[in-house]
Amino acid sequence: MPQSDAGVSFRDLTLGSFVDRLASAEPVPGGGSASAVAASLGAALVAMVASLSEGRPKYAAHADLHHESQAVGRRLTTRFLDLADEDAVAYAEFAAAMKLPRTTEQEHGERKAALSTAARRAAEVPLRTVEACLELVATAESLVGRSNTNASSDLDVATLLGEAAARGAAANVLINLPSVDDDSYSGEATARVMRLLDSIAEIVASVHAGVRSGETREPLDATNG
Repeated sequence: MPQSDAGVSFRDLTLGSFVDRLASAEPVPGGGSASAVAASLGAALVAMVASLSEGRPKYAAHADLHHESQAVGRRLTTRFLDLADEDAVAYAEFAAAMKLPRTTEQEHGERKAALSTAARRAAEVPLRTVEACLELVATAESLVGRSNTNASSDLDVATLLGEAAARGAAANVLINLPSVDDDSYSGEATARVMRLLDSIAEIVASVHAGVRSGETREPLDATNG
């Protein structure tokens, strides 16, 4: 997996060490990595709710959902932590391109090309975070009314973290697009981000309403979704 700096992955730091780095004057980790880490916490909560529900007779009708959701939550937890590292690497590449010389016309052209390439990567990584956040909140939504009611508020928290992470990552996508210097790509990426955020917001609202209502739901197989 990519490593954030000096061969160290953020997953190998203590929570306190990561927060200290985030608070420092160092350029990484930054908002993109912080968003991905926040999403990893949301994914872990989804796995937790599924784990607290799996194997309980009261929720036996949803056993398959619990098993699958636990696996998805754990997979996404790993995915988001990887994205946190990838975001730091991408920003470091962009920062390096910013420092390239631009004294001559040739240097100016080479710097512009390097910036465009680095900016595209710096936009693509957080875009993948937003995409993964959609899967996170959708998985949480599927558990509402089909999981341990004592942990229903944790699904609320999971989706709040997922939406915040998605919006944070989206901000990093949008701020890098002008440097890509490709109007077609920028337009497509912007549209993609906006659609994802709309979908995420809709699902999160559904989760909040479902948790507040406390109503139980039929198994997914019986409702086809």
